[in-house]
Amino acid sequence: MSIINKAAAIGGGVIGAGWVARLLLNGIDVSIFDPDPEASRKVSEVMKGARRAYRQMVPGGLPTEGKLTFAKTIAEAVADADFIQESVPERLDLKHRVLAEIDTHAPANAIVGSSTSGIKPTDMQVAMKKHPERLVVGHPFNPVYLLPLVEIVGGEQTFPEAIEVAKEIYASIGMKPVVIRKEIEAFVGDRLLEAAWREALWLIKDGICTVEELDDIMRYGFGLRWAQMGMFQVYRVAGGEAGMRHFMAQFGPCLKWPWTKLMDVPEFNDELVDLIATQSDDQAHGLSIRELEKIRDDNLVAIMDALSKQNKGKGWGAGALHKDYTRQLAKLAAKKPTASKAAEKAKVSKPVKKAEKPKKKKKG
Repeated sequence: MSIINKAAAIGGGVIGAGWVARLLLNGIDVSIFDPDPEASRKVSEVMKGARRAYRQMVPGGLPTEGKLTFAKTIAEAVADADFIQESVPERLDLKHRVLAEIDTHAPANAIVGSSTSGIKPTDMQVAMKKHPERLVVGHPFNPVYLLPLVEIVGGEQTFPEAIEVAKEIYASIGMKPVVIRKEIEAFVGDRLLEAAWREALWLIKDGICTVEELDDIMRYGFGLRWAQMGMFQVYRVAGGEAGMRHFMAQFGPCLKWPWTKLMDVPEFNDELVDLIATQSDDQAHGLSIRELEKIRDDNLVAIMDALSKQNKGKGWGAGALHKDYTRQLAKLAAKKPTASKAAEKAKVSKPVKKAEKPKKKKKG
C-alpha cells in the first residue's frame, strides 16, 4: 500500500501524464497543474492507454482509481500534497521558478521529486529557500506507468532521510528505485542511452544502415538479452565457464580499436534531421503515435508477464517485480474502503522530519 494519499503533479506532458497515470491507478488522488490548454485532453489520452495496459496486467479488476483534479495554480496543486513530482521541460531557469513556487506553498514534510533527465539536483535546489533538503531527482523512463525503474539522486542539500522516504514512496507504487551513488549530469541510464544515440546518429549519417535496420539489430539481438539481464551479466555469461575475467581478457583490447565515434558528434543540421525523420516515417508504416503506444504497451506487458513466470515461478528481473506489483494491485482492488481519506491520512507518518543534520564526530 502506498504511504501517500495525495500527490501533486506539476507538468502534464508525456512524462508528467505518465506519473499521473501510475499514481491514479494505485488509488492515489492527484492534483495536477499544467498551463497548456490541451493538458486535460493529453492526460486523458495517456490515461486511456494506461488503463488498457493495467487491465491486461490485472484482469481480475483494478483498484478504485484516485481522483484527478486540475489546479489553476502551482500553489493550489501542492497545497495539501504528501508527495510532489515535477515534470516541466528541461530548462534550468524554468525548473528554478517552478521549484521555488513549490517550495513556498507545499507542506514542509512533502517530498519533492524532479523528473529531470540530466540536471543535477544541487543545481536545482538553490532555488528552494525554505526546504531544499526534501528535493530528490526521481528520473523515470517512458512509459512511466509501465516501466518500473526510477533513478533517485540527492543533491548537496538533500537529507539522507528524504532519499529513504523517496525510495519507499516510489517502491509503494510498484517501481524499482535505484539510488545513484554520486551526483552527475544525466545520471546513469541517460548516459548509456546518450552513448548509443550518438553512435546511432553516425551510423545513419554515414549510410551504414537505415533507421529501421538499426532498430532491427537492437530488437532482434542484444535488446532481447537486455530485457532480462543487464550488460555485465550478459557479458559474464558470454565469457563461458571462466566468466567475466575471460570476457575482459578476450574483448578488452577491442576498446583500443577505432570502432566508435563517441567522442565526435555529427553536425545536427536540417539534412540529418530530414534523413532520420523520413526514414522514421517509413518505418512506422502509417501507424499513428497512439497506435504505436498501444503496440509498445502490449509488448512490454507481455515481456514482463513472461519474465514473471521464470525462475521456477518466482520471476526474473523486471518480471519478479511485475509479479509482486500485480499482486499488490489485485489486493488493493479487493480491499473495501473502510475509512475516509482524511482518516487514513491521519495514520500516515510524515515523510520527512525537519531534523538537524547528523553531528560530525569529533576527531581524536
